[in-house]
Amino acid sequence: MTRILIETLAAALGSVAFSLLFGAPEKYYLECGLTGGGGWLLYRLLTDFTPFSPILATFLAAAAVALYSRIAAVRRRCPTTVFLIAGIFPLVPGAGIYWTVYYLVTGEASLACSSGAAALKAAFAIVLAIAAAFELPRGAFRCFAPRKKR
Repeated sequence: MTRILIETLAAALGSVAFSLLFGAPEKYYLECGLTGGGGWLLYRLLTDFTPFSPILATFLAAAAVALYSRIAAVRRRCPTTVFLIAGIFPLVPGAGIYWTVYYLVTGEASLACSSGAAALKAAFAIVLAIAAAFELPRGAFRCFAPRKKR
C-alpha cells in the first residue's frame, strides 16, 4: 500500500509539473495535482484490488479524471482542459509505446504486437472515457458552481 501512495504522490507531482510546463496558471496547480494523483490512485486500486482488467481500470480512472476536471472547471470558472490535460498525463500509456518501438527495433515482432495492442487499447479507453464524460450536459455540473455573493 505504501508503494501505491508513493506512486500517487509522484503522479500528483508529475501532473503539477506537466501543468507548469504547459503554462497553466499557478492558482490551478493544486487541482491539477489532485486530478492526476486521484486518477492514478483509482487506477492502481482498481488493478490491484478488483478483478478489472488494466484496460477497464484505465477507462474508469480516465472517466473519473474527466468528470473531476469538469467539476473543477465549473468551481474555478476556467476551461476544463486546464485540469484534464494535466490529470490524464499519468494514465497515458507512454511506457507501452516505448516498449513497442523498442521491440520493433530489436526485431521482437510478437512482443511488439502485444505491447502495441495493449498501448492502443489503453489510449482508446482514455479517449472513450473523455468522450463519455463530455457527453453530459453542462447543466449537470451547475450544482458545483460557486454561489454568487450578495
